Amino acid sequence: MKVAMYYNNRDIRMEEMGTPEINENEILLKVMASGICGSDVMEWYRIKKAPLVLGHEITGKIAEVGKKVKTFRKNDRIFVTHHVPCESCFYCSEGKETVCDTLRSTSFDPGGFSEYVRIPRINIERGTFLLPEGVSYEEGTFIEPLGCVIRGQRIADVRKNHTVLVLGSGISGLLHIKLAKSKGSRVIATDIHEFRLKKAKESGAEHVINAKEFMPEKVKVLNEGKLADRVIVSTGAAPAIKQALKAIEKGGTILFFAPTDPGAEIPIPLADLWSKCVTLTTSYAAVRQDLEEAIDLLKSKRVDVKDMITHRLPLAETQKGFEMVSEAKDSMKVIIEPNRSS
Repeated sequence: MKVAMYYNNRDIRMEEMGTPEINENEILLKVMASGICGSDVMEWYRIKKAPLVLGHEITGKIAEVGKKVKTFRKNDRIFVTHHVPCESCFYCSEGKETVCDTLRSTSFDPGGFSEYVRIPRINIERGTFLLPEGVSYEEGTFIEPLGCVIRGQRIADVRKNHTVLVLGSGISGLLHIKLAKSKGSRVIATDIHEFRLKKAKESGAEHVINAKEFMPEKVKVLNEGKLADRVIVSTGAAPAIKQALKAIEKGGTILFFAPTDPGAEIPIPLADLWSKCVTLTTSYAAVRQDLEEAIDLLKSKRVDVKDMITHRLPLAETQKGFEMVSEAKDSMKVIIEPNRSS
């Protein structure tokens, strides 16, 4: 089978690899759509494991089923997540499944930028779901990133009538906007690119601000004299993090949804945050509960993602897709279709 082998963001090669062989407890999936995630182009994070086949936002059609697999059948349309928790350790029992050691070690074989992937038993049992009728393969690639957003907003306790400031209007930022709007929140969004600011507005943000011109006072002007009840930082850029620390209202919560580059240190005005009783929190990944909610939101169209898809490319153009996502200019969601006929 053909795979897109990652060496670095500017070097992704079409290579041949043996189609994975499955055992009696596994599934062979024909990949129909695989989204390029922002984490895929974090070169500092990916290059240390290169060469490898990336791609974890996948949907497809089951090509083969092991004889002991009873929950799925050949030709079923499914979504599968690469990371699943053990659901029995201390962290899982505390509701902190995404720091479970098992979750950090599970995956499928190889990544989704390939024609076929082997789905191990643990992923079948805890991270594989039928795609509902009316949810396309392309829309299904949003289940994992939307699940991550759902988890983040649950941790940050985003609710109706909150003013939510979303810093960074890439894929995650737009999903945060759409989800917050579905809850009845009021949203203000920022970015440094006009294309993304336009997308943020189209996604439901009442107001958008160019991040280069951002000042906390602008939030007050747009929000009846108050700062934001919730600030969601969907970028690892240091200036955005510093803006978040100044734009939070008393009693509010800041969710750091994206990592900084390694070694980055951000000074925190602790005395100010302490006196304002501000909560700082983080979120990583998604598990069964989050993914099931994401599927329900997509099925019901309470969160519509079709408008976020800007490019659909065959496997042979994965390099082009990575360049688009890395440049972050006039693209939003780029989807690779490994088994596209033409």
